[in-house]
Amino acid sequence: MKSQEIRKIAPEMDPLRIGMGWSIDDLSKTQIMVESTFGDSHPGSAHLFTLVEKACEGIKKANGKGARYFTTDICDGQSQGHDGINYSLASRDLIAAMIETHAQATPFDGAVYIASCDKGMPAHLMAAGRNNIPCIFVTGGVMEAGPHLLTLEQIGAYSAMAQRGEISEEEFLYYKHHACPSCGACSFMGTASTMQIMAEALGLMLPGSALMPATCEDLKDVAEKAGKQAVWLAEHDIKPSDIVTWKSFENAIKVHAAISGSTNSLLHLPAIAKEFGIELDSDAFDRLHRGAHYLLNIRPAGKWPAQYFYYAGGVPAVMEEIKDQLHLDVMTVTGKTLGENLEELKQNGYYERCASLLEKTGVKKEDVIYPYDHPIGENGTIAVLKGNLAPLGSVMKHSVVPKPMQETILKARVFDCEEDAIDAIIKKKIQPGDAVFIRYEGPKGSGMPEMFYTTEAIASDPELSASIALITDGRFSGASKGPAIGHVSPEAQEGGPIALVEDGDLIQISVKERKLAIVGIHGEMMSDKEIDEILAQRKQNWKPKKAKYEKGILSIYTQLASSPMNGGGMEWRKENE
Repeated sequence: MKSQEIRKIAPEMDPLRIGMGWSIDDLSKTQIMVESTFGDSHPGSAHLFTLVEKACEGIKKANGKGARYFTTDICDGQSQGHDGINYSLASRDLIAAMIETHAQATPFDGAVYIASCDKGMPAHLMAAGRNNIPCIFVTGGVMEAGPHLLTLEQIGAYSAMAQRGEISEEEFLYYKHHACPSCGACSFMGTASTMQIMAEALGLMLPGSALMPATCEDLKDVAEKAGKQAVWLAEHDIKPSDIVTWKSFENAIKVHAAISGSTNSLLHLPAIAKEFGIELDSDAFDRLHRGAHYLLNIRPAGKWPAQYFYYAGGVPAVMEEIKDQLHLDVMTVTGKTLGENLEELKQNGYYERCASLLEKTGVKKEDVIYPYDHPIGENGTIAVLKGNLAPLGSVMKHSVVPKPMQETILKARVFDCEEDAIDAIIKKKIQPGDAVFIRYEGPKGSGMPEMFYTTEAIASDPELSASIALITDGRFSGASKGPAIGHVSPEAQEGGPIALVEDGDLIQISVKERKLAIVGIHGEMMSDKEIDEILAQRKQNWKPKKAKYEKGILSIYTQLASSPMNGGGMEWRKENE
């Protein structure tokens, strides 16, 4: 074992561990790092210490020794509406770096990674690839829905409605006080829920454990079993690189299409793949989503809160519907293949336990996870659009976009920050037929914050939601819905075409042609050649904005951040590159 080799090299190791309560016997056991995002940062992490302790119990029962490490994540919800959201994407890379530091500074034989939410989950997955020690994932599940199935993603829309005077302050206050009744990730198919599912789809979790209600006792049992399994994985030297392959990512993307997963997955999965030495770009998402059946009736695109996903059978139930499209021979943390895991679940009572929970809701499984032959949609949920406005690509979740807005030409209204855009929307200064641009919000511009409040303001206005689009080099919340196109690359701060758009330019959006393009100037349709010439002239007069951050981590991140189409992570470059 690696830990025992290090003990021989570092004589201080034993006394230092004895000093923090380890027994003499503990020193020679299989040593497992239990890394989590536990902390009082948000409901997705506040309860994780219980799961950490259960994982350690499992490790002990398997004759291993667990060591608890913590790297608390931040909350996008609490960061919205101010510059705090600019730290969100950067925090992913920082958490991954800290986990790397923990694992490499004091080498362990294996790891249990425990997280729930938007950046904590992908950060741990990145670290798993980077550290490449035997490991298993446990997620913190999802919170319960509030009264009348109230969930947090509705708050943005209610806020916009309150600002427009459509609901009273008292009503809005009630919604705010009851939207999060328990710990766990937010109860909708946002980025947190999506990335929990992606971890299981990649084969790194115990089957059927993603999106369990955070309040259920079964989740504690899962954590204990994961602790035991981590010791087994370490003893058999089964590393993440033995499990996660190109075929694993194809499986994950197929599941992503079936669940209408968050667009932020197009940032996170490529960044995770990179740590495994696998090239994964946005074109793979577009290719695998084409013709894929979209099955999941979970918010924000669907009707039910996320806990119903588990009640309906969770990831295994979705995989059964798309089984003939999956690579069933991939290895998983159980030591068995995906196909073997799916067959075992049919025998061990898993689906019966799920069905008993769903029965209490009065909802049928087919109301939550549609049969493959009767899908909600038949062309996936994600489209990667390219053209003279986005030469490297842009991302649209077309499954939540009204049909008329999927093939349209709009007139540009340009804003250089989200605050100005949302003010114009709330004050009714945006008209049907407008394409609202928010730029200089990419990774290099400001850290790539979410445009959540803007999308909610649009989606909550029946007239605008069916007649305008939001286009940005920033990103969106996994809770966002409506006509929004993000990740426009190259971004404005790098002088991408989005920096050259002016009010009145005509913008073509075509999901069918996968096209996002400037097709006219100041309201007049023009040829491609004419537009190229005008953009070239504009580029000559363009100057990058002064760096928004001149010190601190965001100064470092905005300098080193890669394109959103490549994961938006920090990349160190040689001076001659």
